[in-house]
Order: sequence, then structure tokens, then C-alpha cells
Amino acid sequence: MILTDTHTHLYSSEFENDRDEMIQNAISKGVSRFFIPAIDSSYTQKMYDLEIKYPENIFLMMGLHPCYVKENYEEELALVETQLSKRKFAAIGEIGIDLYWDKTTLEIQKIAFQRQIQLAKKYKLPINIHCREAFYEIFEVLELEKSPELFGIFHCFSGNYEQALKAISYNMKLGIGGVVTFKNGKVDQFLNQIDIKHIVLETDSPYLAPAPFRGKRNESSYITLVAQKLSEIYNLPISEIARITTENSVAVFGM
Repeated sequence: MILTDTHTHLYSSEFENDRDEMIQNAISKGVSRFFIPAIDSSYTQKMYDLEIKYPENIFLMMGLHPCYVKENYEEELALVETQLSKRKFAAIGEIGIDLYWDKTTLEIQKIAFQRQIQLAKKYKLPINIHCREAFYEIFEVLELEKSPELFGIFHCFSGNYEQALKAISYNMKLGIGGVVTFKNGKVDQFLNQIDIKHIVLETDSPYLAPAPFRGKRNESSYITLVAQKLSEIYNLPISEIARITTENSVAVFGM
């Protein structure tokens, strides 16, 4: 059984003391594919170090996280494109709009999001979308860039059924993680109405740990708990959930 974690911050300082042990534990439980989103240029070397250490398991994205879109965003976007021109990445991400932490940067977040979508098209890569309290704004930009070349994953999807359908209409898979196990997560209430071909698994570790670890440090091995919840929702064996969602991830990332 091969499980794929399509979104995990393995370079996080929260894994500083036991990173290798945590990764090996996940691999031992069948989680053998880890897709690593970028944040900003200060994390790039840490990502490359991980890839060197686990070349068969680690796949890197490149991009500028919306929470890190600041006054120097033009410089950061230039660095993103420089990296893209040098080597192959799995996706452009994580990119998007976050209005939970800072609404004052909305305009430059939208610019950075659209510019990175255009980079994804240029390099024929999927995008990995971060959306927090910004569904309207995200869809506004996606509509501007809608085309057959636009595809990817709506990371940590936590919207409603209508928003799920709209995301899918833009060629996005839904990244389902720990939220689906929360009693008030709501995603579990309609997910069985969404064809599983549109679903990929993720943890967003070290954030958003699934029940019963909610509020604690998340780990990639906990994706088995997300898969178990989907097994119940779709009434399929967990091995089938693993197979289908991994195939879905290959369809997006091409690897």
C-alpha cells in the first residue's frame, strides 16, 4: 500500500529534533511519497537538503506563500522564477490568498497569486492553492486565468459543497487532510457526493493534526487516519483509498 502526502512541511523547525525518525516512521506505515510546498526563499536550501537525503521520497514545489507576500514580493517572485528555470519541480506552491492573518496585503497577494499561476502555465506545472477566508478572491483570480493549462490542488480544502464543485471546475483536486476528522470540520458531511477521482490526501504537517491528535504536532504518518476516515466516507477499503488517491496525485504532479 502506497500513501501519498501531497502537502507536508518536513523542513519545519518543529521536526528539528526527530525529523529522520518521523520520516522513517511514516515510510514504515506506507507513506512513501512526500510533496513539499515552498514558503519563501529562506526555506529553499532546507528543501534541497531534504531532497538530497531522501531522493526517492521527497518531491519539491516552488513558490511564494501568500502569508509571506510582503514589500519585497517582486524580489521573491524573481527568485522563484530563477529556481524554476534551473531545474524540475513538482508544482508551483503553495500560492494563493490568506485573509486570516493580514487583509492589508490583499492587492499584492492577488498580484503574486496571478503571476505564479502564469509561471505554472509557462513551465507546464500544476499549482497548489492556499486559501484562508478568501474563497471569493481565489475564485476571482482563477476565473481570470481559467484555461486547459490551469490545474492543480486546492490544498487543505475546507469549503462547502458548492465551493468544492467550483474548485473542481477549475481543474483542481481537493486536498483532504485532518479537518475531515474534526467533529465541526463539515467537509465529511458532503464529501461522499464528490467523486473520489477529485481527491488527494495531505497532512499539512506540522499543522492540522487529525483526531485524536488535534491540537498537537501533525506528522506525515497521521495521513493513515485521514485515509481511514475516507474509507468510512466512501465505503472503500483503506488500500483502495490509498491506491486511488495516489493515482490522483500522479495525475496532478506527473510523478
